[in-house]
Amino acid sequence: MRILVTGGLGAVGAPLAERLRQAGHEVWVLDRAHHHGVRGTYYYRCDVGEYRQVERIFDEVRFDFVYHAAAEFGRINGEDFYETLWRTNAVGTKNLIRLQEKQRFRMVIFSSSEIYGDYQGEMHEDVPDQYPIQQLNDYAVSKWVNELQVRNSAALHGTETVTVRLFNTYGPGEPYSEYRSVICKFIYCALHDLPYTVFLDHRRTSTYIDDTVRTLATLGERFQPGAVYNIAGETLHDIKTVSDLILARCGKSDRLVRYVDSEPHNTRDKRSSNERARRELDHRETVPLEEGIARTIAWQREYYGV
Repeated sequence: MRILVTGGLGAVGAPLAERLRQAGHEVWVLDRAHHHGVRGTYYYRCDVGEYRQVERIFDEVRFDFVYHAAAEFGRINGEDFYETLWRTNAVGTKNLIRLQEKQRFRMVIFSSSEIYGDYQGEMHEDVPDQYPIQQLNDYAVSKWVNELQVRNSAALHGTETVTVRLFNTYGPGEPYSEYRSVICKFIYCALHDLPYTVFLDHRRTSTYIDDTVRTLATLGERFQPGAVYNIAGETLHDIKTVSDLILARCGKSDRLVRYVDSEPHNTRDKRSSNERARRELDHRETVPLEEGIARTIAWQREYYGV
């Protein structure tokens, strides 16, 4: 198939594009950076929030399948740069949908576990349609908007899209910034003797990047229009457990760690059901948290030379 991965230089998009290429597909990558490209793939520089830039690409190549991973990521990032968040996440997704309505390619959009907001129970895919949920930050709201956008397009124009809700994907390939994932930030701070904060009353279901990407790559063959999948690990853990594992592996104490009960405007517990993805996509956890953290620490050590 001819496949486009938007956000294809990102922590999930890059390994996904590589796996698709290895499976024999023609793979194009789209991202905002000036870049030489990715080995064995075709590269386009493009801002998905600008319709003209996106349309140019689709005028040149007729894609069979699009993985739409390009997005502004994270709660704090969404607060600090809300203009960029909404233009990229909402307008950018609408731009892809408009082209999908014209050219009829199949698409996978990347949502987030954040859409479950203040829901307290097990997070299965039908929860948002069964319970009133308040998303707790602009990033979460923007990803729920994306889901509604593709639903409306399917109803009005018959477009075919699958939604995946990623639960705390982590692993090698994610350089540090203050807006990145918890595991990425904790490892960087531990390796560089920097302070960080642990929220004691928060629990997560983390997913190692290889397990996430393997499942995503199956969607071309197992595509069910309108389906929604939680892509999540098997084990619910608290944030202190992650911090303790990282500190032990890095040989550091917790002298620079600040412990706080909870973080406002953030989901307390992300207790996921991944039964649907296991049943329909053969999703499974092959890399447990301890091993995944060790691999991610090793990658950061090499990447930063520490």
